[in-house]
Amino acid sequence: MEIERKFLLKSDNWRSLSTKKIIIKQGYISTNPESTVRIRITDSKSFITIKGKGNGSIAHPEYEYEIPTKDAEEMFDLFCKNSGIEKIRHIVEFEGHKWEIDEFTGKHKGLILAEVELNSVNESVELPNWIGKEVTGNPKYYNSNLSRAS
Repeated sequence: MEIERKFLLKSDNWRSLSTKKIIIKQGYISTNPESTVRIRITDSKSFITIKGKGNGSIAHPEYEYEIPTKDAEEMFDLFCKNSGIEKIRHIVEFEGHKWEIDEFTGKHKGLILAEVELNSVNESVELPNWIGKEVTGNPKYYNSNLSRAS
């Protein structure tokens, strides 16, 4: 189960707090109202992920499995030709939570989103001063929808 909230950013003050960067390329084999299947290739590992619909909640069923990068690249080329996104994920620790800040490159250059994963839907989280508007649940900011946008 994945429980996360997503936000736009209002400043770049997070940059000095970043402890790690991960280059990510991902594409979608399938997107439908009930689930998505994606391939993610990072600079060190590759994954296939199945995500279910959240039904109005911030919690979504998620199954993620590491796969050989050669297989991931083949699947990406075969099944994800027109559904790719590229981003640099920055990891920021703040007040006991790990924030993943995705700085999109390629066709979405300039878009930056922050996500924080939670242990329960009722868990509170202190928002850093660089966090802007919450966009959790807004389909415009789903990676699967961004992958189809030009």
